[in-house]
Parts: sequence; C-alpha cells; structure tokens
Amino acid sequence: MDREAYEVLAALLTYPADDQGREMESMVNLRRLPGAAAAEHAAFVAKTVPLSLHDRQELYIQTFDLNPVCALEMGWHLFGENYDRGLLLVKMRQQLRMYGLPETTELPDHLTNGLLLLARMERESGAYFTEAVVLPALQKMLEAIRGKSNPYEHVLEAARLAVREDFPDLPAQLATPKAETELRVLA
Repeated sequence: MDREAYEVLAALLTYPADDQGREMESMVNLRRLPGAAAAEHAAFVAKTVPLSLHDRQELYIQTFDLNPVCALEMGWHLFGENYDRGLLLVKMRQQLRMYGLPETTELPDHLTNGLLLLARMERESGAYFTEAVVLPALQKMLEAIRGKSNPYEHVLEAARLAVREDFPDLPAQLATPKAETELRVLA
C-alpha cells in the first residue's frame, strides 16, 4: 500500500473539518485502498457525506471522545494507564520527530499518528510496529464498535483490512505487546 492510502485513512479518523464532506467524496475516487478496504471506505463515505458538519462532529465525539472503549489511543487499548503506555508515548513521539511528522493536539499514540508513521517506516519496522501495536489496538477498537451501526466501524475495518493486506505474513492471532521488550522497533 502506498503512503497516500495511510494518509487517507488517517484523515478519516481526525475530527471532522468544515470541508471534510467534499474531501471524503473525492477520496473515494482515489482508489488507493486495496479491495475490501476500499469497499469499507465507500460504505463510510455513503453514510457520512449526507450528514451536516455538526452531525459529523457529534458522531466523531460520541464514537471516540466520549466512549473510552473505542478511543483512538492505541496505547490505552494495549496497556491502560500504566508505565508501559508512557513508554509507548515517549517512543512514538521520538518516531514522529524522526520521520518529520508534526505534533498535533492528539497524543502520540493516536491511531492517526500510527497510520502516518506506517506510511513512512521501512518495511521491516512497519511490519513489526503493525504486529506489536497497530493491529492489536485496531482489533480492540473494532470489538468495541462492531454491530452498533456506527459508520466509523467501516473506517476502522478499512484500516485493519488495508494493514493486513500490506503485511500479509503477520500471524492471524496477535499477542498484546509488552512495551519494554517488544517495542524495540520504536527505539
């Protein structure tokens, strides 16, 4: 998958901006996402483009900000509020700087940052980061949102499918990482 595909997914997981509806319509035509991920992306676009900006913002807040079981902070899903999450935050901040990604108002372990990092990492580092952090966190987010008729389920599933297709050799079942020993790729 190319860099732009990860950037499309990251953009869909940011707080809706004034022109995001038009952006989503144009992004669906980019066809940057592979197969099933593109279908999930199209389903999200179809359900959210008709919404007003206020309604899209409210949906985002209700889905991710007021619902801790579906928060977009990967470290929270993997480690809770303990030392290991703090270590992940520090290492991800270092990686964001190393790859020239600007700091935002989101914490470093926000899924959007993870996707933007994947877009820039070498293949081996990206595979390891995906296996240790991105996919296990995405799985927990999906478990929290699945079956609730929330359009953001489509974006999370598109991200999961796209990352899986990009790294097909990863095991089907992923273990939750232990930050001190398994996040060496973020050193």
